[in-house]
Amino acid sequence: EVHIVESGGGLVQAGGSLRLSCEASGVSFDPHAIGWFRQAPGKDREGVSFISSSDGSTYYADSVKGRFTISSDSAKNTVYLQMNSLKPEDTAVYYCAVEIPRRSNPTLLLSLRLLWDYWGQGTQVTVSS
Repeated sequence: EVHIVESGGGLVQAGGSLRLSCEASGVSFDPHAIGWFRQAPGKDREGVSFISSSDGSTYYADSVKGRFTISSDSAKNTVYLQMNSLKPEDTAVYYCAVEIPRRSNPTLLLSLRLLWDYWGQGTQVTVSS
């Protein structure tokens, strides 16, 4: 059974940084993908980034490229999302998700929440102007 716990959200001023953590236990099959989605009030959940366990490939939404960095620590079963130069429009609940086994086209995987198999409860990120 996969269990996901997100942490690291909070309130930050525009231009600031936060690091989100996603601890995903029970992910014992390779390859798999672990990623981040976000959902702002009144908006659809959108893909932010994900990392593939097979080769460490990373993928980002255009809106966060150059500002966010995803990384993983396999020993801790944890994926991190370093968010720099935060903007008010980054305000959202951030969800961690797992695709296991890794099987979907990267573009589709970053676009379609239904392709992901497991979800965390989310962590709130608020960026003030």
